[in-house]
Amino acid sequence: MFKTKLLFAFFTIIFILILIKLFYIQILTAHFSPNDYLKTKQILPQRGKIYDRNNQPLVGNQIAYLLYAEPKKINDEKTTALTLASIFNIDPASIEAKLDKKKDWVVIKSGINPQTKESIIDKKITGLGFEEQSKRYYPEASLAAHLLGFVGKNEKGEDIGYFGLEGFYNKDLSGLPGLINSERDLNNRPIFVGTQEKIEPEDGRDLVLTIDKSVQNIIKKKLLAGIERYQAKQGCIIVADPYSMAILGLVCLPDFDLDQYYLFNEEFFKNPAISNLYEPGSIFKPIIMAAAIDNKVVEPDDFYDEEGPIKIGDSSIKTWNDKYEGKISMTRILEKSSNVGMVYIGQKLGEKKIFETLEKFGFGQLTGIDLQGEVAGFIKPKKDWYPIDFATVTFGQGIAVTPIQMIRAFAAVINGGYLYRPYLVSHLLSDGKEQIIKPKIERKILSEKTSQILIKMLVSTIENGETSWIKPPGYKIGGKTGTAQIPIQGHYDPTKTTASFIGFAPAENPKFIALVMLKEPQTSPWGSETAAPIFFDIANELLIYYNIAPEQ
Repeated sequence: MFKTKLLFAFFTIIFILILIKLFYIQILTAHFSPNDYLKTKQILPQRGKIYDRNNQPLVGNQIAYLLYAEPKKINDEKTTALTLASIFNIDPASIEAKLDKKKDWVVIKSGINPQTKESIIDKKITGLGFEEQSKRYYPEASLAAHLLGFVGKNEKGEDIGYFGLEGFYNKDLSGLPGLINSERDLNNRPIFVGTQEKIEPEDGRDLVLTIDKSVQNIIKKKLLAGIERYQAKQGCIIVADPYSMAILGLVCLPDFDLDQYYLFNEEFFKNPAISNLYEPGSIFKPIIMAAAIDNKVVEPDDFYDEEGPIKIGDSSIKTWNDKYEGKISMTRILEKSSNVGMVYIGQKLGEKKIFETLEKFGFGQLTGIDLQGEVAGFIKPKKDWYPIDFATVTFGQGIAVTPIQMIRAFAAVINGGYLYRPYLVSHLLSDGKEQIIKPKIERKILSEKTSQILIKMLVSTIENGETSWIKPPGYKIGGKTGTAQIPIQGHYDPTKTTASFIGFAPAENPKFIALVMLKEPQTSPWGSETAAPIFFDIANELLIYYNIAPEQ
């Protein structure tokens, strides 16, 4: 009988304790709703990786950690802040400000590597914890910084791509996050008989580029050396396949450190090849020459009497060296880069056709290249043009273009007359599925015959022009030098130029076209003495790389 009473008393006590607990949950904490027990956590996807055309990695992911704190569990905020500040080399006050006892959970720092994580754990600080996350990894360092862009944070603290490919393809690279819906008790422990749902994340798509890592290495090495040798302020090199405008290499300097992008300002992030405008100078002359030949207003062997300067209104246009040869052919106009000869060709072509040529070749328009940050260039409305504008544009002054517009237009001159959209991504990969990006022809702008004529003229320009002394022997290479004075406050400064060279090789069925440009070289203002030697250094290496044998 005693045992029965004892057992009854035991169960009564248990029952009372349960009632007290229920009273606490349902009455004293009645402000909680059922949703307060349903916890939702986002599962972040892996960001897509980026490879070159030979599947060599340019951007990957590596494990990193987010350090968080639960301030209510931290015993000494000041000591904790000092300890963490010494590890991260930052101001202790910024960390101490986060350790507000009113907060349950705060982020201290993200992107922590495993070694730093271990050093923090060794300090045995209560109230700190880690969450695993992913961080961008660059096996080739900043080989292609402007092309790739970087991953930063938006206003919500979420990863987002900025500039370059990371910005343009952010949605593809980001993927879709997953979710875990989990019912938990007041102590944040799972209620196993409650809701436990999981939606798997969808990882971002990988990008396979048209870029060749070897080509990128070659042109960056040559540009670094060239900027130092010629004491230039800035430089860009673009290498492309002229028959598709697939970009094989693109580098502009100065660039920035992808791992420490936050140490640089926005001026370093902008890709000058697509975002900066400049006057192209004489590399523009073959565009006007091609239009004149295509419109049958001149032939390559026609002659022009180069007697002296030409007067246009109150302005006088001279040759670059103020020397004149008398009767010269259209081909010779390109060989000696005669400004007065080009003005004559422009007059034969006519103002209407000159303006139409600019539009047909895509100047003043976006090329559509798959990089974030492209600008359209600038062409004044036709009604605002004066006779001097139509004269100077024939030799590449008075028009603002981007380097990517310039190389695309020049490629159309030598590829049979097709204007292609330049591009960098050849494949997108996701879960074993492959989306192929094919070359896109925007329009046909020249005849095949005109294109073949211009190739011969541009080969002759190298053979008989200012750069014949640096051409690699045994190869036919076509191209054109350019030197454009930089406009400053409404006038041209003869001491500040953009020196450039654009060329292609081999001349018959070109494997590549390349544009080299230097801003304000100090050793010489001329493209023939600065940009051209860089081009031929690159051409030498690319001809070997592509195993192109010299002609017998």
